[in-house]
Amino acid sequence: MLGFLNRMLSIVFAVLFSYQFVFIIVSLFMKEKEIDYEFSYHRLAILICARNEETVIGDLLKSISDQTYPKDQYEVFVMADNCSDHTAKIAKENGAVVYERFSDELQGKGYALQELLESIKDDYGDRFDAFLVFDADNILKNDYLEQMNISYCKGNRIIAGYINSKNYGSNWISAGYSLYLLRKNRFLNHARYLLGISSAINGTGFLFSREVLDDWPYHTLTEDIEFTVDQVCRHHKIAYCSKALLYDEQPTTFRQSIYQRLRWSKGYLQVISKYSGRLLEGIAEGSFSCFDMLNTILSAYGLSMVSLLLNTASFLCLILLKEDIVPFIYDLFLSLIKSYLCLFLVGSLTVVTEWKNIATSIFNKIRYTFTFPLFLATYVPIALCAIFAKVTWVPIRHSIRLSHEKVC
Repeated sequence: MLGFLNRMLSIVFAVLFSYQFVFIIVSLFMKEKEIDYEFSYHRLAILICARNEETVIGDLLKSISDQTYPKDQYEVFVMADNCSDHTAKIAKENGAVVYERFSDELQGKGYALQELLESIKDDYGDRFDAFLVFDADNILKNDYLEQMNISYCKGNRIIAGYINSKNYGSNWISAGYSLYLLRKNRFLNHARYLLGISSAINGTGFLFSREVLDDWPYHTLTEDIEFTVDQVCRHHKIAYCSKALLYDEQPTTFRQSIYQRLRWSKGYLQVISKYSGRLLEGIAEGSFSCFDMLNTILSAYGLSMVSLLLNTASFLCLILLKEDIVPFIYDLFLSLIKSYLCLFLVGSLTVVTEWKNIATSIFNKIRYTFTFPLFLATYVPIALCAIFAKVTWVPIRHSIRLSHEKVC
């Protein structure tokens, strides 16, 4: 019976995610269409919300000041959010316009972004055409703004960039995060863009125009996912610019990883609760992007939880009834091996296609491909805990320095 139920779950999973295998084919073989556009420089506001980021924010601001984009066409704004270090001072020394906020109740990036946008609107009015959001630990390639502006000139009003990693080779945890992001870049967002459906925002490195949004009403624990889903429900397409490259720092300790992924999991639950109805309405209206986003936030989470709970309940029943558990162990082992091999193949394909973009040794590229499925597997118990745990926003400390000259 257990084997039958697991096979049924596998079939459901395959049906729901079969289109993502089409995404892989599309990203490998389909070329981006050339689009005629009228070039012009647009006025950009760069938004950075930072909490005690004195170690890394100077590197980000240096990479921004060295952009090829005309300096009179962009302004850098930093919201020093509940800072007790020299973040604000360093930001001012590097030419940023700095605001500060202190709040024990309204904590998180969403609230900081909202207050920053309100302050800019009060002080600068409608001066800017679009806003770009970065985290303090990011480093931008020197033509990042140029590439985003070109995409904007092509008519795109919400744009996700290409997120790479500062520290792929630190250990299996940072590599797991990094490979996961590279896969989303290449085999999800890139394919979505080529097919003309909406991409997704991945936390940092994105642009939105003032005509789409001049406020930030997103305050769940995953404000980027909430923003993505809300825009998709509004039938706004999120474009993807593979040439706009930034480097992001990934956690290196399992403790940090647990805190971050607990927040993500709880945030997914918040978004599911808040937007599932609107996504279903979009699906009924024929929106594939709504189906894709609902599938992304619900199916993997839901099926993982169902599989975990089903197998746990079955094991406990066998123990209580004093039945032979060997067939159970055998079926479970086979399921785990199949899952491992599937994830290993996805990770391997990502490493091969993104080989030149992975900044670590050949040995690390290979060995961390084998640990990638294990990293993803640790998400399951974390996601289960998120259902019951009270999760609050906890800042992740960043300390890895990377000179932007090395990535330009």
